[in-house]
Amino acid sequence: MFPAAVGCNICHMANLKLSAQLYTLRDAVSKDISGTLKAVGEIGFTGVELAGFGDLKTATDVRKAADAAGVKVSGSHVMLDALEKNFAGVVTDQKTLGNVNVIVPWLPEEMRKTATDWIKTAELFTRLGKKLASEGLQFSYHNHAFEFDLFDGQTGMNLLLQHADPAVVGFEVDVYWVKHANHEPLQFLESLGSRLRLVHLKDQSADGKFAPVGTGTLDFAAICRAAIGAGVEWGIVEQDDCYGQDPLVVLKTGYQNLAKLGYT
Repeated sequence: MFPAAVGCNICHMANLKLSAQLYTLRDAVSKDISGTLKAVGEIGFTGVELAGFGDLKTATDVRKAADAAGVKVSGSHVMLDALEKNFAGVVTDQKTLGNVNVIVPWLPEEMRKTATDWIKTAELFTRLGKKLASEGLQFSYHNHAFEFDLFDGQTGMNLLLQHADPAVVGFEVDVYWVKHANHEPLQFLESLGSRLRLVHLKDQSADGKFAPVGTGTLDFAAICRAAIGAGVEWGIVEQDDCYGQDPLVVLKTGYQNLAKLGYT
């Protein structure tokens, strides 16, 4: 179903570190990222993945808030437009944050309409990945479901894997969206080998909705084992829509359920 993995990085770590994707807490972050970081740290998370700076203006301010909360910036979602138009600024910010993982979280529709578009996107990823690597940073791409649509008999994801340089382009796999696209998350994770950099731990209810990690249908014991086997350092808990539940409670539920499996 997927191309053979390029290389294999067997991990000797005993565990995954758990990070919280702050998009889940976007309303709170927009008003008080400092207080939100503290609340996340109090749950037990040792990392946070950023999706913007919330109510703070600079990377320096966010770094101070993260340090005060006792959490590390495990990754940052950065749009392609920012990487292309403000590369130096992005690099400076990530180094200030103490972050290595630069993750592109979305592709505009015009970059994914045809097989040719996907090949060109892969080539762009390679160029950006090389530039980031020269700065000591890592490029990763975060999937949704549209990457598994077919283009001339191949999925967009297959085209990315075939045409992006595995030395500089990695992947942050969102297991919910893989399942939503009717593919098996575990099989996909195992197919990536050392190209798997980060994993979004996100559950799916029986009716296909987002669910707190450990309350839905996905096998997180197996998913975490696969991540560890590929050398992944961070598992990132996220829920796009909490359907009226307190997002902080949703993240806490996920953290506690992963802790029961031995991951903290």
